[in-house]
Amino acid sequence: MHTHNPLSARLLSLILLTGLLPSTVVAQRIKEYLGDESVMYAETKQVNQFFRRFNGEEALDGNRYYPGDSLYHNPKLRHDYLEILFDEQNPSITPSMKSKFISSVRNKYLNFHGGEWFAEVTTTFLYNGREMPVTLFLKIEEAQVGSKWVFTNVYFQPFSQVFEPRAESGNAPPFIHPLSHELDFMNLIKIFRKEENVEKYAENGYSPDYLTLFLYELKRGNLTFQTVKKVKFHFFQIDGWYFELSEFMRSGYNRGWLISQMTEVPPGKKDILLKYIYHQ
Repeated sequence: MHTHNPLSARLLSLILLTGLLPSTVVAQRIKEYLGDESVMYAETKQVNQFFRRFNGEEALDGNRYYPGDSLYHNPKLRHDYLEILFDEQNPSITPSMKSKFISSVRNKYLNFHGGEWFAEVTTTFLYNGREMPVTLFLKIEEAQVGSKWVFTNVYFQPFSQVFEPRAESGNAPPFIHPLSHELDFMNLIKIFRKEENVEKYAENGYSPDYLTLFLYELKRGNLTFQTVKKVKFHFFQIDGWYFELSEFMRSGYNRGWLISQMTEVPPGKKDILLKYIYHQ
């Protein structure tokens, strides 16, 4: 059994006795008993802290709870935390949607190493001497010792412009004649004279690998990293739901790492949402 700050125990006991409180009331309770430090405690300052608060594994003063502690995964503690983990300035997160989501995660927890979540990092690179945005997607991958973040995808507008769909010139799509082998494929000359359409001759299901293109341009010296502009995270760990986690630097209690977007995801619709996130 782990011990905790006496202030934490008294504060939690009082809040839990009040029942399931709305986020404004929870914030007021924090303010009353933590005084000038209440804003600091209310803010979810780290992504790892968001995981702990979502799961009910942290006291209001920041002390950790572990399996065996009396308040570890406590339902009322979790409910109070979940109430304050949303961006309250986003009108698309309605009270009814928020309530439905909180009810649906009653016995579900986030797992840092559980997959089904990834980072979206907006960066700036110099591309052939010009400053341009590059969006990097990363996920946690287990290693021999511990884990690590790895690149999974890239969005870079110059790549998408090269491969963007073009209107067909006629009703029938272009193709390489099935008897081309008898001509030693000499008809390839005609195909490669119109390189803007060459991807149309690829196999069904082909899609360009922007990550490979990105690494290739990086190795050739055409891309030079400048800075990170923004970071957010996409979560699919809760069955039937998707939510986005973003950081808000503003005054008041509703700040730090908060759920900034959310939606229900019907069965079979996850891939559609992923394509939207990846700009595909």
